[in-house]
Amino acid sequence: MEKGKSAALRLGYKSKTLPGEMSQLGKLPPQATDLEEAVLGALMLEKDALTNVIDILRPESFYKDAHKEIYQAIFDLFQDSEPIDILTVTNKLRTGGKLEMVGGPYYITQLTNKVSSAANIEYHARIIVEQSIKRELIRISSEIQRDAFEDTTDVFQLLDRMEQALFDVSESNIRKEYDSMKNIMTQALEEIQARKDHSDGLTGVPSGFTNLDRVTSGWQKSDMVIIAARPAMGKTAFVLSTIRNAAVDHGQPCAIFSLEMSSVQLVNRLISGEAELESEKIKKGTLAEHEWAQLVHKTAKLTKAPIFIDDTPALSILELRAKCRRLKQQHDIQMIVIDYLQLMSGDSSKSGGGGGNREQEIASISRSLKNIAKELNVPVLALSQLSRAVETRGGDKRPQLSDLRESGSIEQDADMVMFLYRPEYYGITQDENGMPMQGVGEVIIAKHRNGSLDTVQLKFIGKYTKFTDLDFNSGGNYGGNFPVGGSTEFESGGGNTMTFQSKASGSDSPALPPAGEDAPF
Repeated sequence: MEKGKSAALRLGYKSKTLPGEMSQLGKLPPQATDLEEAVLGALMLEKDALTNVIDILRPESFYKDAHKEIYQAIFDLFQDSEPIDILTVTNKLRTGGKLEMVGGPYYITQLTNKVSSAANIEYHARIIVEQSIKRELIRISSEIQRDAFEDTTDVFQLLDRMEQALFDVSESNIRKEYDSMKNIMTQALEEIQARKDHSDGLTGVPSGFTNLDRVTSGWQKSDMVIIAARPAMGKTAFVLSTIRNAAVDHGQPCAIFSLEMSSVQLVNRLISGEAELESEKIKKGTLAEHEWAQLVHKTAKLTKAPIFIDDTPALSILELRAKCRRLKQQHDIQMIVIDYLQLMSGDSSKSGGGGGNREQEIASISRSLKNIAKELNVPVLALSQLSRAVETRGGDKRPQLSDLRESGSIEQDADMVMFLYRPEYYGITQDENGMPMQGVGEVIIAKHRNGSLDTVQLKFIGKYTKFTDLDFNSGGNYGGNFPVGGSTEFESGGGNTMTFQSKASGSDSPALPPAGEDAPF
């Protein structure tokens, strides 16, 4: 008898299946069809019941197709401000040609017999959503498993797709509740008080440049900052200086993705600036004994700095996103730098295999960088090249927003756009007031979504390939680090920045490169 029973079980001919024996017949997807029926019945019983679950349930949350269509009809009636009951739902399904598919008027009538009220509808709806999330996770994992076995699958695209799919499931099902004015006001006042406790006025990652931090209050979380300039203006030197200041002086973990230079070349620049040894000597290794001792002594803090460098060439936005997520998880990085944007490649799967327009690709990269900044809640500094229009333009060579290269979406997506400009590169040795401009670099803030526009002057030390605050204690050789707005107040840089004593002769200024030729920095 037992043998016959086993054969019947295998063939599925059993009239009554005990719970313990169900597993022998195969697996069923997670579902709660009885609760789906109860919820739909409650929605047709009480007109206000839908307002309690409309932000929880979606048509896709239901397991049975018939239930999806019935809920969609209820949802459409709600949007049209129509009453919701058995008759209106039946009529809505009839006009849409879906009534017979869901089981006819009889089935809809039976749904209202499943419940007597909508008292527990929200609790029931959350169980339905939980089962829906489980089914979605099973679907995602099955697709990932299938694609992982394919030899033609790009593993980095697969990783990104998996992360994005899981993120979408979380975002679409776990919704943020509204908050009262009382709670939000308390939170706002606490944040204002926390800012008040910062005597330096910094609310973000410090750049280490006194006047620049006064305008920006540091690099702000979730901001995308574009730092643009013509070649040889010192873009890399500027971001290396600000990374050094943030990591060494303030202990903020920073990551730089260098698509243009190798990691060793970047570290050599950092060594040159930190030890104040000429970059040419470091490149050639022609250091005297006392200079070797100086190098070892002054770079001790730099060696321990939480700076992470990735020099992967032609980095794609998919790889960048994955690496940034990993760095955030493992080292809690507070700032990301990309050097530079135009050397990155977009997601080829979205541009028809790489045959898309370059401007569209740059626009996609720009949007992705902003998304990374928001997702990880860190500032993202992206260097960018400017078009040659700057060189051909007569008169003032200061960059403008229209000079941003290859895509106008860079300007649109960025929270801040900054231009670097060194007058001496164009043979300008004095400003309009007759003050010397050798070794002076201007940081022009052309767009600032959450602050004012300004121009800040810094000192550029070419032989050390670094930027510092201008020093006014050496005879007033530099015309003043005053914002364009006309303010003349000045704060000392304190101990948070690398200081340099300028000489009246201006011998620390880099030699002017020939026109059209890129300088080594």
